[in-house]
Amino acid sequence: MSTVDLIAVCWTTAGDAAPLPGLDRSPLDLHERIDAAARAGFTGFGILADDLDAYLESGRTLPELRLRMADAGIRHVELEFLTGWWLPDDEVPPADTAKTELLLRASEALQPYHVKTGPDITGGEFHLDRYAERFHRIGRAFADAGTVLSMEFMPFANISTLAQAVELVRAAGHPACGLMIDIWHLMRGSGTFDQLRSVPIEYITGVELDDGSATAVGSGYDDTVLRRRLCGQGEFPITEFIHTVQDMGWTKPWGVEILSETYRKRPMNEAVAETFATTMASFERATRVNV
Repeated sequence: MSTVDLIAVCWTTAGDAAPLPGLDRSPLDLHERIDAAARAGFTGFGILADDLDAYLESGRTLPELRLRMADAGIRHVELEFLTGWWLPDDEVPPADTAKTELLLRASEALQPYHVKTGPDITGGEFHLDRYAERFHRIGRAFADAGTVLSMEFMPFANISTLAQAVELVRAAGHPACGLMIDIWHLMRGSGTFDQLRSVPIEYITGVELDDGSATAVGSGYDDTVLRRRLCGQGEFPITEFIHTVQDMGWTKPWGVEILSETYRKRPMNEAVAETFATTMASFERATRVNV
């Protein structure tokens, strides 16, 4: 099996944290999380803007963070989560403006592999022309900072399907405006591998792995942030997904994003190590099947 680079997406090392009210900042030291990911075998590390903000508030610096990751052997940095980019300038909440400014500054200092973003999950309408213009504009800003965007469609958001996300990336027409393919959202959104194969590989700037049950439990959002499983411990066709994406020409890092009400309660070092091991086992199975 050829070498596979895996990114420990921010929630995978965050401990008792989740994108839920009161839980959105990790209680764990960022340096300890970096070390745990590197020990497990990850060569990429994801950082949430809220955790980055807390890190800087503690008196530490972006150059210090970059050096710590380099010393640990982290080669691929991921930042998230960019929000509010679709709104007119005079309607962007101050918190979203501050987050965008932080992510731009961090992109210049940390040179991330990509910055994750997504659509509106609050019920706003998706207007292709307006979204494409604003996606192009924010993509250009992050390109100037040295990175690209990975836009993640979500079945419970206003860009809910792979087809809509591809349409947006095509309309935005900027090389920094790319697409995130998370197997979770593909499966929950009833996407097909045939649809995925039709996506130009140059549109894709991020791929993520995780596992889950064949059917959703509860609301789409709750299912997404509470019930993901380690690779190979659910019912997703992970081997077929890996084959499909590799056959499309994907050779870049793969993110591993575990969000689970049980996972986040586990000792972080133990959980991260098992996450790496189960994900690599999925690649090994894919290699055996493909021979």
